[in-house]
Amino acid sequence: MKLSKQVQNIRKGFLAGDLARDADKKVPKDVVRYCDIPYGTDTVTQLTDLYIPKKPESKKLPVIVSIHGGGWVYGSKAIYQYYCMDLARRGFAVLNFTYRLAPEYRFPAALEDTNLVMEWIVKNAKKYGLDPENVFAVGDSAGGNYLGLYASFVSNPDYAAKFDFKKPEGLVLKAVGLNCGFYDADGRLGRSDSLLKVAIGPRSKYTVSDMDVPSKVTKDFPPAFLMTCNQDFLLTQAPVLEETFKTIGVPCVSRVYGDEETPLGHVFHVNVSTESAKICNDDECAFFKSFL
Repeated sequence: MKLSKQVQNIRKGFLAGDLARDADKKVPKDVVRYCDIPYGTDTVTQLTDLYIPKKPESKKLPVIVSIHGGGWVYGSKAIYQYYCMDLARRGFAVLNFTYRLAPEYRFPAALEDTNLVMEWIVKNAKKYGLDPENVFAVGDSAGGNYLGLYASFVSNPDYAAKFDFKKPEGLVLKAVGLNCGFYDADGRLGRSDSLLKVAIGPRSKYTVSDMDVPSKVTKDFPPAFLMTCNQDFLLTQAPVLEETFKTIGVPCVSRVYGDEETPLGHVFHVNVSTESAKICNDDECAFFKSFL
């Protein structure tokens, strides 16, 4: 497939930024890594890492699944490994997976991959000491969009009926962390993202509206930690979803990090060497632990 200049530039530019961000990072000594575990049939695009504290606090660990960002067209587990290992140090088993990207793979491929990872957790819980009844998830930017849609998939039967894959039996998605995400695909803010059309593709039975999060939320949507920051280019997205949660009655903690003295940009929390990231990730993991 011949990629557009837009997609080529995103992949090149985002990768350079992510590599620079992580240039000083090292694998923490208090985390055990299981790398390149297949969770689907494609051994290139459907791989996950699992990170576990070297000294776990319990025999059955609560789980965090991380859905990386990247404008629906970029990203892999490699560029989220240090962030995810940092989460594991807070007492969780963390799944950091690569999913199928657009435009090579169109929506809902990434959503199906997320479901396959959840299925893997249920099937492999005993082997790795995971607790499938205490599963949490985080997603940022486009990953926040996918997480909002997946949380809707497991809680909204009408939305789930659009797809030919099913929620794994025995999975309990306790709460989610939606970080600097994109949610408003229906244009409530008077703007749309051209990459949404790339994610959907031409001649699809799905529409951009199928990637809109607020319209899929029901009262059964998992409790949410909704986070953005003062210099996030998606700053206006979170209030739209927060208002939906308030109207429908979904438990939600909303945070805007950064101030005039500490300006913070999009997905600042992934750079775990910063104090701002530590504060945010501590807050989010404390929110998850409140449901244990």
